[in-house]
Amino acid sequence: MIRKPKPDQLSKRERQIMDVLYRLEQSTVGQVLAQLGNNPHYSTVRAQLGTLEQKGHVRHEEDGLRYIYFPVVPRDKAGRFALRHLIDTYFEGSAEKVFSALLAGEAHHLSPEEIGRLRQIVSGNGKSGNGKSVRRVASRIRKTATKRQERSRVKSEPEIRPRRNGTSTAGGKR
Repeated sequence: MIRKPKPDQLSKRERQIMDVLYRLEQSTVGQVLAQLGNNPHYSTVRAQLGTLEQKGHVRHEEDGLRYIYFPVVPRDKAGRFALRHLIDTYFEGSAEKVFSALLAGEAHHLSPEEIGRLRQIVSGNGKSGNGKSVRRVASRIRKTATKRQERSRVKSEPEIRPRRNGTSTAGGKR
């Protein structure tokens, strides 16, 4: 059964394999193996590609006796999923914290032209890479983060169930 891909549920090696597939666009097990570090075994890479296929991240086509593997999810979409996971995990869903962290580490490396473009983007006069204003993107990120916080709060509240004797218990445990 092929599942809907969830990029945040990939192991380190699976992410490395996906990086190779995105870079090469299509690849055999041998080509992936040649690109990976730490010299994994051929059968290990083949098994991991099979796992990625079951997870819905790759597909394959037969070419004689070889399988040619292709990424299923476009790289930009996978990047957005990964970025969203990064923001939620390390920056509490805050685009402001991400931006601050990026600038704190890189501000001394920015050219005056880059600083000018960033000012335009932040002021709303510039566009992000896909043509949407950064304000709209940041607004959508905040809304998504708020919804996730509300869902996690609801899940963390104990469920109160009545007992047979008329008393109640939290979490459904007796």
